[in-house]
Amino acid sequence: MVGPHCFYILIFIKQVLSHGVYWVVMAITITKEDGTKEPFDPEKLHFTLGKAGTPKDVRDRIIAHIERELIDGMSTRKIYRHAFNLLRKEARPAAARYSMRRAVLAFGPTGFPFETFVGEIFKVKGYRVHTDQILKGSCVEHEVDMIAERPGECIAAELKFHNSLAIKTDVQVALYVEARFEDLKAGSEREQQFCVSRGMLVTNTKFTHQAIAYGECKKLSLIGWNYPQEGNLHDLIAETRMHPITSLTTLSNSDKARLLAERVVLCQTLLERHDLLSSLGFSSAKADAVIAEAGTLCRKQL
Repeated sequence: MVGPHCFYILIFIKQVLSHGVYWVVMAITITKEDGTKEPFDPEKLHFTLGKAGTPKDVRDRIIAHIERELIDGMSTRKIYRHAFNLLRKEARPAAARYSMRRAVLAFGPTGFPFETFVGEIFKVKGYRVHTDQILKGSCVEHEVDMIAERPGECIAAELKFHNSLAIKTDVQVALYVEARFEDLKAGSEREQQFCVSRGMLVTNTKFTHQAIAYGECKKLSLIGWNYPQEGNLHDLIAETRMHPITSLTTLSNSDKARLLAERVVLCQTLLERHDLLSSLGFSSAKADAVIAEAGTLCRKQL
């Protein structure tokens, strides 16, 4: 008997051959953002929903519902949207956390919100942060997305934002970043006007296997959505509770675009400036609902 949390959903196909009838067992496959296919694994969805703080009984209901709706080749985007809509009806704060990865994608085509977002995370971690710095290396000048300093450490970081989950940060980017930071490190030692103790490459999606191998070999710090295993971007968001306003389910897409245009990136900003939403024309009822959700989302998850 196939249970709700088996590793594969199976299709039984009847085949007729000259010598009789037999059954072929095939796993239902799903299509990932990059176009590749893999067997549907409900345990992955169970784990992701759990990380978002979804109660187990709600997880079970959502997964059972999705398993009934699955068809071979269904996209992960469609599965996510289906799970998100179900979750939003039963556990809105968990829905906001579950949508975090796509909420970061929703920052839009410019790099500004992502730079602000990552900078605020590092500030909570105890760093003094400077963005968009022009620093002179040993050979040439470099524009550095973020400098993060604290006693005994000075990180020069390249922040690579992608607005599609299908795009990965590859080894060419890692090579380029490593070369820049080697030049900056040599320049800092010579000029003694600034310090660079290590380089870092941060992305909101994934790294290719080659980029990871190169980063590990060259001691270049890499932070992606799910890399490294601990201390990745998802973990940092959960730890610091620096949630983007694009994760709020009480805001429409146009609301989010308006706030981003005003350079409001974090839910924390809405909590610190209660008059902000009303000054932008939001009704009192809408503003109260948004602030209430932001407060719940930013509260430490037990």
